[in-house]
Amino acid sequence: MTDDHAERTHEQRDEQPDGQSVEKSDGQGCQHEPWWAGLGTRGAVGLVVLGGIAAAWTFLAPAAGLGWLPFTPEEAATGYYQAAKVAAIGLVILGSALLGRRSRGAGAEEAKRPERD
Repeated sequence: MTDDHAERTHEQRDEQPDGQSVEKSDGQGCQHEPWWAGLGTRGAVGLVVLGGIAAAWTFLAPAAGLGWLPFTPEEAATGYYQAAKVAAIGLVILGSALLGRRSRGAGAEEAKRPERD
């Protein structure tokens, strides 16, 4: 057994008051990631656009008398809140991706510059 496996096994166990340990995994030993973890830049832009479309749908569907259509919230505040959550996740992912590119680009530029005394 390797040290990595021992650490992972230790992290997945929870000690009970009676001294027994209980596994905390999904049966396969996988750690679950959030649904947005692997979206990337294009996925982030897609989330921002989807949030905008959802906000427009929340506004336009009841105004046009189409409140009976699917995905139309009964209360406008609920629809705007959920649309804002989707757009905010997209903006955070997009900002992180752009900052990551900027920091990688800055590191490459500094490597090309000659050192000054």
